[in-house]
Amino acid sequence: MLRLLSRGVCVLVSYRLYRLDEAGKISSAEWIEATDDEDAARQARIRSIDGTCEVWDRNRLIARIEPGKDGGEL
Repeated sequence: MLRLLSRGVCVLVSYRLYRLDEAGKISSAEWIEATDDEDAARQARIRSIDGTCEVWDRNRLIARIEPGKDGGEL
């Protein structure tokens, strides 16, 4: 989601994309800048075609995306 700062300035939100290994542990992480939760999940699907990943906004889970599943949970 776009966050509104003082003076009416909007900024993209930085989400964290965590790639998970077979045991469900974080194997790598990267930042995603997105306009909202759905955009962050869409970007994660594109970047993590071959493995399970999770998208987080601070301490809020946005989506868990698993290979072979249509779309992931949002």
